[in-house]
Amino acid sequence: MNHTTSAAAPQRMAAPAPGAGRSGFPRRSVLAVLVCWLLVVFDGYDLIVYGTVQGSLISDTGWGLTKATAGTIGSMAFVGMMIGAVFAGRMSDTWGRRRTIIGCAVVFSVFTILCAFAPSAPVFGGLRLLAGIGLGGLVPSANALVAELVPEKWRSTIATLMMSGVPIGGSIAALAGIPLIPAFGWPVMFLVAVVALLVVIPLGIRYLPETLAPGHKGAAQGQAAKEAVGFGSLLRAPYLGISVLFAIGTLVTLFAWYGLGTWLPNLMQLAGYNLGSALTFALALNLGAVAGSVLTAWAGTRFGPIPTAIAAAAVAAVGLLVLVTGPPVAVVYLMLVLAGVGTHGTQCLIIAAVASHYPAHLRGTALGWALGVGRIGAVAAPQAGGLLLAAGLGVNSNFLAFAGAAAAAAVLIAAVGAKIKKSTAVGVSNV
Repeated sequence: MNHTTSAAAPQRMAAPAPGAGRSGFPRRSVLAVLVCWLLVVFDGYDLIVYGTVQGSLISDTGWGLTKATAGTIGSMAFVGMMIGAVFAGRMSDTWGRRRTIIGCAVVFSVFTILCAFAPSAPVFGGLRLLAGIGLGGLVPSANALVAELVPEKWRSTIATLMMSGVPIGGSIAALAGIPLIPAFGWPVMFLVAVVALLVVIPLGIRYLPETLAPGHKGAAQGQAAKEAVGFGSLLRAPYLGISVLFAIGTLVTLFAWYGLGTWLPNLMQLAGYNLGSALTFALALNLGAVAGSVLTAWAGTRFGPIPTAIAAAAVAAVGLLVLVTGPPVAVVYLMLVLAGVGTHGTQCLIIAAVASHYPAHLRGTALGWALGVGRIGAVAAPQAGGLLLAAGLGVNSNFLAFAGAAAAAAVLIAAVGAKIKKSTAVGVSNV
């Protein structure tokens, strides 16, 4: 259901380029996709890394942090990611994908490294916000670039597999923190960004092509050069309705995903389950998310990203509702895996759907819009979980809230599918 203008056609690789393999992928494009995936891994690493050092920041720094103020600092990166996602998507459509990706990667790496040397809590929080701006800009820009590098038939699959980097990065952070923090202290966890600065970014400079050069008026851009680029184009016909639905769908999905990522260990301990360390909980959820990336990539290609996203969101909602019943430990593990499959898988599929249903000259802006608005859910989830517990509503109130968010995502994505079907029926393109 990809209804793009003729401008998008030159961006696709309909036929194998010279040096392409049997899949139709030019080998250089494979390397570019791999670099983008590595950058997405850092998004997942950043999701978990603060949780791994939070205890050390409270007890070892002398900054006078409490759990409440530590939670506020934890939200700073999400605020930055929201800002970065909105503006970097727009920038990538005007300045070009390559320079936006590399610029965001440099910003994220430098400010994350500086976090290791922060002298106080306010400085640390400010650095986390600035790092978040760079990190938030990476995902929409990288996905927009990848969507233009791969054959259309593979676009949904690759967009979904790209996002497997998030739970893989989270798992790396959880595993790395166990030996590194006791041995070297909390700052070492932020020095890992040196790898991005010294290895991944040079690879990006070497292998990332520019697919949407600014100011280019030639035949390769055709109609797109004449059309408006920016948020105004998303928020008027024929895009307004679907843009709003994609954004709110992303918001509730990220509310469930980030809420679980932030509160799951504490919730399970408060519920009385003796499942071991917080690492066990984080790994169960993240391994489910990795599996979800693969399963939804296959199912999205087979059945389409919209129907698959509806099913994935429903699976997450059911899994979380089962946790409310207090099932046996083995069932808890299974439900956590299903929650990871469903919540992260839904987000992957939303990104794939956005990348497929907008023309090339609006793709980065559309991804930035959806992910930027969606980050509101990421910012709100840690606060909401704490407020529910503080109000004395118990552990199940959190699971019900996250299950409700997943169910809402299923409804919203179904509305997206209905709107696309209706628009197709009346002959409206580019939705």
